[in-house]
Amino acid sequence: MASTVVSQSIFSPLSSSPSSISKKKSVENALPLSVSIKQSISISRPNVLSTHFKKDHKSFVANSTLSDDDSSSAETPIELRYPAFPTVMDSNQIRELLPHRFPFLLVDRLIEYTPGVSAVAIKNVTINDNFFPGHFPERPIMPGVLMVEAMAQVGGLVLLQLEPGQAGAIFFFAGIDKLRFRKPVTAGDTLVMRMTLIKLQKRFGIAKMEGKAYVGGEVVCEGEFLLASGSE
Repeated sequence: MASTVVSQSIFSPLSSSPSSISKKKSVENALPLSVSIKQSISISRPNVLSTHFKKDHKSFVANSTLSDDDSSSAETPIELRYPAFPTVMDSNQIRELLPHRFPFLLVDRLIEYTPGVSAVAIKNVTINDNFFPGHFPERPIMPGVLMVEAMAQVGGLVLLQLEPGQAGAIFFFAGIDKLRFRKPVTAGDTLVMRMTLIKLQKRFGIAKMEGKAYVGGEVVCEGEFLLASGSE
């Protein structure tokens, strides 16, 4: 009886009972899963690192392409990037029409003109303008009244061209409405002024115009002007 028990205890591990087989299968199946998990962890880390490296590499390439574009645009000197204003009427031709002279001629060039409709002119504001020593010594700002005067002179070019060739033609600044100063004009700016004819009373020689002045594409001054034509 004892030998039977001993023999069973010795040979029982070699027996293949269904429960033991299922346990072994579960263990065998579990082992590869644990190995695969370890492998996935060990593999996933390099993948993450490589992914970050690729992303970093891509971002570096993108930045480098932007810098290449900037460098390509920088190859063109800044003095060659911006075209000059056209010249429809230069300062000598303007002096033939306007009676103003230095230091009160405030129109340097006519860059666009539509007869009987509008005119666009420029005034180059420089530190050498005679009003800057007093307005103001520490911060040179073009006086607003001179901006209005410059715009009125551009309006005068429109008005005087309504009847070209008239001897002794002259105009007078008769009034202004809805005037607004938006931004200061300083030394070094280019004042671009557009005057558009709104209404003309030819019998009385009175013209109403809309005026806007720009610096760098932004409105710095605007208003409605009233001009009157006359003769010397």
